[in-house]
Amino acid sequence: MALSGQRIVIIGGSSGMGLATARAAAAAGAAVTIASSDQGRLKSALAQLPDTCEGVVVNTRDETSVAALFDRVGELDHLVYTAGDAVRPQPLAVLPLDAARKLFEVRFWGTVAAVKHAAGRVRDGGSIVLTSGTVAVRPAPGTALAAGAAAATEGLTRGLAAELAPIRVNAVRAGAIRTPLWDPVPEPQRAALFSTLADQTLTKSIGEADQIAAAHLYLMENRFVTGTILTVDGGATLAGN
Repeated sequence: MALSGQRIVIIGGSSGMGLATARAAAAAGAAVTIASSDQGRLKSALAQLPDTCEGVVVNTRDETSVAALFDRVGELDHLVYTAGDAVRPQPLAVLPLDAARKLFEVRFWGTVAAVKHAAGRVRDGGSIVLTSGTVAVRPAPGTALAAGAAAATEGLTRGLAAELAPIRVNAVRAGAIRTPLWDPVPEPQRAALFSTLADQTLTKSIGEADQIAAAHLYLMENRFVTGTILTVDGGATLAGN
């Protein structure tokens, strides 16, 4: 297997898409370090992973914490960044700017800090895989900030691919994916929302975290892909055109 024996760091790896990617990478024989700001989630995630995996607490809002993570890890083959808090749609007119800044701190500036401190440690043939969302190209009312953060991540991906070559830099643009970020929504409303979102896709389905994990692994393994934004959304973007 292409990832066997490789060191992979997944920031945001304690739940959802990041945890699914950790499982898939470990199954492929990789040594995985998952990093999260939540010690409890980290412990729970490690219980679901083989002993070859380790967990590290990191605060992506604090560059010193991010730097310490990579000082501890040392050389690596791949960095995957999936960290991001849940985003509640909110009109710009009533959006507190502090909340907007916090969104960018994790989803964009946290990404920048991670790449800054990881890039010099990536071995030959390695890569960096970031994560954005279809909101970058299909924003709805109330999602302007989320769209801005996702679009910024995609622009960053292309710029870093040019700057850091031959390290490959790519991103997965995820559609509606069933992850714990939806858990705060009460079950009846969540089921109705998933049904609506599924109807907006060509596959008439909601995505699963392991489908995003498969995309992350593809981008790590394929050495002829860089500067690419890989859309995994059940055809929702196409259906919306």
